[in-house]
Amino acid sequence: MSILFSHFLSKNNEIRPQEAEFTEVLCNIALVPNLLYFYGKMPQNRPRTIAIVGTRKPSEYGKKIAYDLAFAVAKRGVIVISGLAYGIDSTAHRGALAAGGITVAILGTRIDRIYPSQHLGLAEEIVRKSGVVMSEIAPGTEFSSKWENQTCFLRRNRLISGLADVVVVVEAAERSGSLNTAAHAIEQGREIFAVPGDITRPASMGCNRLLAKGGAQVYTGIQDVLDFLFPPLKNRQRKLIDESQLSGDSEIETTILRALGDGITDGDEILRRSGLSCSDFNCNITLLELKGRVASMGLNQWVLV
Repeated sequence: MSILFSHFLSKNNEIRPQEAEFTEVLCNIALVPNLLYFYGKMPQNRPRTIAIVGTRKPSEYGKKIAYDLAFAVAKRGVIVISGLAYGIDSTAHRGALAAGGITVAILGTRIDRIYPSQHLGLAEEIVRKSGVVMSEIAPGTEFSSKWENQTCFLRRNRLISGLADVVVVVEAAERSGSLNTAAHAIEQGREIFAVPGDITRPASMGCNRLLAKGGAQVYTGIQDVLDFLFPPLKNRQRKLIDESQLSGDSEIETTILRALGDGITDGDEILRRSGLSCSDFNCNITLLELKGRVASMGLNQWVLV
């Protein structure tokens, strides 16, 4: 164990879901966690998020899809969430890290027991690169039975889907933890994509069944997810926006209005693209809201009125 990660294992942080913008969305799911224990740097706001989950024994096809997707969305500033498990989970974490992005690993074990232990180095890298390793299970917790220990992984899945704007199931057997995550996502009203697979492979059966029953949209490529996370403004809609709607009472207001007119709804994305300071953005978006020019959709999402 490295000195760096030994330090994090010796002292974890704890927070209630409602105490951070990133985690407060968990207050709206079933079985709201009382406390979340974590190593790393909790995001200060709530950018777009994606959960990428799947089998522990993926094909090369599945690993490539998970890695490429995680890499692409992380490049756009999307936080990648998964469970640190073998296979698709760890591949997604590594794809996000390779892109220089942020990833969140949610454990099914107590916070001071990284599982699998072979991924201790991956957990360290996640923490070192501004990500988070998280669990709802307090350090030192002991379980009375093997069954109780195993159910924690299923309970964990509601947190993976609960923190995500969209869930992508890459490869999954007919009875698997990934489908359990999808079931939580359906209950929570999250968007779900499933990757269709070879009908002769057991690891594709779960995704194919999910698609057959209408529980998920077909994943045909990275653009499917990007279009959901960053909805393109239809040409017809764009033409309907009068130029006067994109002109504010100051240069900063105009910058914000034009960004919204281009289909950018996320406040953090507007900040990144415009170069505005947080204070200038917050002040002017509030003024625009008071003037009835924009409306808040919550979680720093905005639209023209």
